[in-house]
Amino acid sequence: MKNFFNNLNYKLQSFMYGRYGQDELSRCLAWISFILIVLSVMLPFLYFIAFILFIWSVFRCFSKNTYKRQSERNAYLKFTGKIKSAFRIRKRMLKEIKTHKYYKCPNCKTYMRVPKGKGRIKITCPNCKNEITKTT
Repeated sequence: MKNFFNNLNYKLQSFMYGRYGQDELSRCLAWISFILIVLSVMLPFLYFIAFILFIWSVFRCFSKNTYKRQSERNAYLKFTGKIKSAFRIRKRMLKEIKTHKYYKCPNCKTYMRVPKGKGRIKITCPNCKNEITKTT
């Protein structure tokens, strides 16, 4: 029996050689399709969308065109990175609300953190070197 599973593992590895495999985007697509399947009990048209997303997820896993799959993954990570960054900044703002103030640069939209209670100060943006005068 142990030999059977070793043989099966070897065959699976040789089948997957050169294929892209699973990544964050594939997992996300699979989870979204699972959620849509559950919701399709109430809205039947969601089942078709869930089926397409699941097929796309499986296709990505077995694809041998790794360059295209990596570019799709990079676009996904760029998109989700912006969302995660916004939530991370908001969480940090709430955590430090008593000790620091946050200002947004009017040029590049970067958040700058300054300590509270310093009066009127000049703030220089680390990205675009724009100077802003604000009260803390």
